[in-house]
Amino acid sequence: MAGVEVSLDGGASWAPAELAAQPSPWAWAGWTFEWDAAPGSYELCSRATDAAGNTQPAQVPWNTGGYANNALHRVRVTVREMPR
Repeated sequence: MAGVEVSLDGGASWAPAELAAQPSPWAWAGWTFEWDAAPGSYELCSRATDAAGNTQPAQVPWNTGGYANNALHRVRVTVREMPR
């Protein structure tokens, strides 16, 4: 894996994440992304890019078997202010 990017606005803008050491070219690689979250609603997305420059697509064409389902991941979150 060459890199991971994170979006806090549903894919409108992207920022690089920090990759952990990858034990082999075929293994999962961990990553981290620091975010100073303000109260509000967000759509978090992550996408990976491989060494050949291929980046996970936003949408994958539907097919009967569900093959090649490698689209980027999206998670909606709500950040609330902590009571004092």
